Amino acid sequence: MVSEEISVDVGRLWGVGVGPGDPELVTVKTARLIGAADVVAYHCARHGRSTARRIAEPYLRGDQIEEQLVYPVTVEATDHPGGYRGALDDFYAEAAARLAQHLDAGRDVVVLAEGDPFFYGSYMHLHERLAHRYPTEVVPGVTSMTAASAALGRPLVERDEVLTVLPGTLAPEQLAQRLAGTDSAAVLKLGRTFGAVRAAAEQAGVLDRLHYAERVSTDSQRIEVFADVDPDTVPYFSLAVLPSPLAASTMKRESSAVVSSAQVGVGEVVVVGLGPAGRPWLTPEVQEALSTASDLVGYGPYLDRVPANARQRKHPSDNRVEAERAAFALDLARGGARVAVVSSGDPGVFAMASAVLEVACEPKWKDVPVRILPGLTAAQAVASRVGAPLGHDYCVLSLSDRLKPWEVIASRLSAAAAADLVIAIYNPASRSRTWQVGAARDLLLDHRSPDTPVVLGRDVGGTGERITVVRLADLDPEQVDMRTLLLVGSSQTRLVERADGDRVVFTPRNYPG
Repeated sequence: MVSEEISVDVGRLWGVGVGPGDPELVTVKTARLIGAADVVAYHCARHGRSTARRIAEPYLRGDQIEEQLVYPVTVEATDHPGGYRGALDDFYAEAAARLAQHLDAGRDVVVLAEGDPFFYGSYMHLHERLAHRYPTEVVPGVTSMTAASAALGRPLVERDEVLTVLPGTLAPEQLAQRLAGTDSAAVLKLGRTFGAVRAAAEQAGVLDRLHYAERVSTDSQRIEVFADVDPDTVPYFSLAVLPSPLAASTMKRESSAVVSSAQVGVGEVVVVGLGPAGRPWLTPEVQEALSTASDLVGYGPYLDRVPANARQRKHPSDNRVEAERAAFALDLARGGARVAVVSSGDPGVFAMASAVLEVACEPKWKDVPVRILPGLTAAQAVASRVGAPLGHDYCVLSLSDRLKPWEVIASRLSAAAAADLVIAIYNPASRSRTWQVGAARDLLLDHRSPDTPVVLGRDVGGTGERITVVRLADLDPEQVDMRTLLLVGSSQTRLVERADGDRVVFTPRNYPG
């Protein structure tokens, strides 16, 4: 609560926690306050670098006043008459006076604090000197302790367990006593205290459960078993974590059960279609299959579309090894893994379903369960962007001559054109196949009007989405690549401009005669 004696004309003081290191772990409120502040203050050592400012940098405007609060000492000796404590007391008094000048002038001041402002933070010393004089609010932040627990993937406490937070600067005998008397613990301020903390953990009988975490949530994050860490490599920004013993035993039992099941049971292969682009195009059935899989197998760029999950293993491969990929997936499943083989679009349309089933029918894998889950195929996605060109009979062809000769492709194109079917053309071109589109256009013109609408749909649902409608006679092979799908209309397909200016393509459901 703010005292009524505080003037309403002064600025407001904010102590904000910026978290352990990752700028994305800054709260929404803290990010807003940093961006709105007149003055941003932060602590640093004499070298001038500030971890708190580095974290907050994405949220700074660039035109704000910055107050750099440089510690007179950190861990080194001082000749101050009051010693280390006296030097810091004078520093905090001087820093508070500097911030007070801004507050008296009506400027709002945000003080950045690594982790949480009231959790071993330097901000609290400014708070003690200023909060009774100015409107003040403290915004909590993610602590290094909770971030380390998340990085370890191990709970700190569960049920009725007790968590103890300790500074590594305690005497070793006190540390040992407290570590022995608690369920879980976090020991902060390691650095030069690492050796004493290790000795205390060994004395307390918890060294084998203790973990080391350094610069958690940053690109320099380091997580190790505490007993394996070289003391000479330990910086100040590190901590020891003693996770929940109850959770550890439960996780160990569950892990053992999973391994046992995998060793003796047979898993399955589920071939799934990812649709043409991102998550919005996935069916709920496919999403469930992906979330429950232990292993993901597929062409590298398609696997990249599935969000990373540390529990799962990804097995990318080249796009030209479908049979080998299928055999690999079936071998994993025979060993007990739940395998999702991913395809773009629908797995049954020029994709992995037939490749997996062909290999699965061989005697070696005949007992491995295989399921196929459909996905939204590119022809449907492209058609939806322009209207309903697939509203009547249509066929689907691939122009790729990698698995069948061009003569077969040409005869099928001619037959489909003669039958007056709308034609969805997959794999029209690639870096090494550049002439087929022109050849296909010329074959189709033997049976179709030059004015036949052709829809070119590229990267539908993706960042590079492009939809173009041209006359068949104007189809330019230079506009077509491997990520493009063509929809060639029949004699009945219409291109109509509506009153609002939108052009739609549709094929009526009725047919003349």
